[in-house]
Amino acid sequence: MSLLRLSLVVVILAGAVALALSNPTMTDYLQFVQHELDKAMSRMDQATSTREQQFIRQVFASQSKKILQDVVLPHTRRQNWGLASRYETTVMDTRVVVLGVAGLFIPVEGVEEATVKIGRLAF
Repeated sequence: MSLLRLSLVVVILAGAVALALSNPTMTDYLQFVQHELDKAMSRMDQATSTREQQFIRQVFASQSKKILQDVVLPHTRRQNWGLASRYETTVMDTRVVVLGVAGLFIPVEGVEEATVKIGRLAF
């Protein structure tokens, strides 16, 4: 085996190990969902008064972890492929599919619709 081929094999193996080590966990996925909910809440707040915004944020902050634990987590299935993961969540008749690769999440289907529906549960 030539030095070039051996170097290529080492680089490919190193990349695979890096992807495997950075494969997102279920906790990482829940943090991603929390972030998406926060973004949805900030967009919804633009149409309300400052006092209402503060109240909505307080209610959401106190209920968001409960929503994630009671609504999102039990309805999420993770397919761990070693180098990446596929998360499928069904919430309020909405199917959400997200790919997790190298510590990043790539929404595939239904994320926007689901975050709005979950955000409404806080109220």
